[in-house]
Amino acid sequence: MNLSLWIIAGLLAVVYLVAGGGKLIMPKERIAAVSSGARWVDDFSAGGVRGIGALEVLAAVGLILPAALDIAPVLVPLAAVGLVLLMTGAVLTRIRRREFRFMAVDLGYLALAGFLAWGRFGLAPF
Repeated sequence: MNLSLWIIAGLLAVVYLVAGGGKLIMPKERIAAVSSGARWVDDFSAGGVRGIGALEVLAAVGLILPAALDIAPVLVPLAAVGLVLLMTGAVLTRIRRREFRFMAVDLGYLALAGFLAWGRFGLAPF
């Protein structure tokens, strides 16, 4: 179980580090132009999109570094809970925009983050 949780944490960290870094670097208009699934940025200000990107990068770091460095490893499940909250907001935004096709990916990330939080709080804590 511990190995499975590490793999999930690593995959989520890579996904959110890349996605969050892109939101921090690219302007809002360019993010919207990348794909039709990124039109959600039209509902947020440029600062809001950068804030979401910063939260994603912080969550990615929080999923790996505390446990890897053995400094406050309780931050790992807390980072996963933060991702659950972030992805809940993403799902609600998709519902509001009626983008149900893209919502499946958000629900998958939500489920992985929820499983990671549950696993690190209860099944295989550090």
